[in-house]
Amino acid sequence: MGNAAEDWEEHARKWITWTRTPGLDSYWRYIDDFLKLVPAPGKSTLDLGCGEGRLSRDLTEHGHQVTGIDVSTTLIDAAREAHPEGEYLLADACDLPFEDESFDVVIAYNALMDIDDMAGAVREAARVLTPDGKFVISVVHPANTGRKTEDGAFVVGDTYFEGTYQREEVERDGVPMVFAGYTHPLTRYTDAFEASGLLIEAVREPKAVHSDGSVSPYPWHLWLRVVKG
Repeated sequence: MGNAAEDWEEHARKWITWTRTPGLDSYWRYIDDFLKLVPAPGKSTLDLGCGEGRLSRDLTEHGHQVTGIDVSTTLIDAAREAHPEGEYLLADACDLPFEDESFDVVIAYNALMDIDDMAGAVREAARVLTPDGKFVISVVHPANTGRKTEDGAFVVGDTYFEGTYQREEVERDGVPMVFAGYTHPLTRYTDAFEASGLLIEAVREPKAVHSDGSVSPYPWHLWLRVVKG
């Protein structure tokens, strides 16, 4: 068991640099397609695990009334500084400071695998979602617990169903970052949806697009849109 909240706060400054360097993070190559999965703006939208606020800012530009929450003080401060007119709160995704049925859209973009109690975060998202609301999710695809062999085959490892907590140090174009989070099998996500009364409405598996424009033959993200059953 790790402590994702502490890890992300420790490396928050690196993340701010990483995510605000255009073209560095995969977000820049996926966001237009991801937003097609997001419902039209309604009364209120919750950005769960908003980080430094990049998605909240993009959602605002598309007409959403956004509240962003995160457990990292450094990231919330950065979000407020970049978007003073926005609403950003320091809050735990597993104990949201909102009344039931407060949001008609909840979004967790690459956040659920970085939360220690993923099922608890799903349960809270379902609680604050209106009866006709939608919960849109992006996670690193569970298939990425595998590895690539020398002959180019992609093999899922024998720890797939166990899931692990991982810290990965990377550097791209001279910018360092430490990613920390959990690998979850697909059924761990679907079990969390089922326990929270959520049904899967749409699934997307975008292929990995590298910074040089090349496309891998396997998916990098798993995108889901779920609704209350």
